[in-house]
Amino acid sequence: MVVDMMLFFAIYSFLGWVLETAFASIIHRKFINRGFLIGPFTPIYGFGGILTVSYFNWSPFSIDDKSLLLIMNLIVSILLVTILEFVTGFALEKIFHSKWWDYSDNFLNLKGYICIKYSILWGVLAFALLQIVHPIVINLVHIIPAQLKNSVAIIFIVYFIIDTTKSIVDVLDLRKTILHYSELSVRVYKNKVIKYKRIFLAFPKLLFLNAGIINRDVRRILNGRVNKIKTEFKNKFQP
Repeated sequence: MVVDMMLFFAIYSFLGWVLETAFASIIHRKFINRGFLIGPFTPIYGFGGILTVSYFNWSPFSIDDKSLLLIMNLIVSILLVTILEFVTGFALEKIFHSKWWDYSDNFLNLKGYICIKYSILWGVLAFALLQIVHPIVINLVHIIPAQLKNSVAIIFIVYFIIDTTKSIVDVLDLRKTILHYSELSVRVYKNKVIKYKRIFLAFPKLLFLNAGIINRDVRRILNGRVNKIKTEFKNKFQP
């Protein structure tokens, strides 16, 4: 069961990454790795999938009316993913002192972490996962030999630990670089920001750091500090 859950987590993290990356790439008309990790996985989708599937597997509630059951499942799916998104957004801001996404301009939002529009969207996706995707994934996972599943699960665990650690170190280094930019040479600062271009493209809201440098984005800092390399930097860093 634990091995299966690990595989479900990896699969749904990958599907979430495909969804987010495809959407962002279409909007920006170029490929954008829309994820916190370096690899093609977005863990919040993995956690959302596991949370939704686990709840409905262990839920004690039973309703005979199928139409009412579907409606209840949809509502519960919306609530579950909304809670997950709020907790994740809150935790990320506390850890990194930066908002990774901000729904403050959206109707009926709560502290910018969640809003009604995206709660409904994520809830519908979770409901579709439960009704359509998960049954297919279960069948695919169950036909994999037990020994092979164990090996694959271990590989995924090791990978996620390494990638998560590396990504956290990168983000903390980026934050430190921006907050202490005045202490760095132009060359070091420019190279650091270009090095972490992937993170900026994946999470544009990180351009607005909430700790130390309020509402001043990386581009404005660069324009004020390194005018001599403005053109060169823009060519390398600007999307």
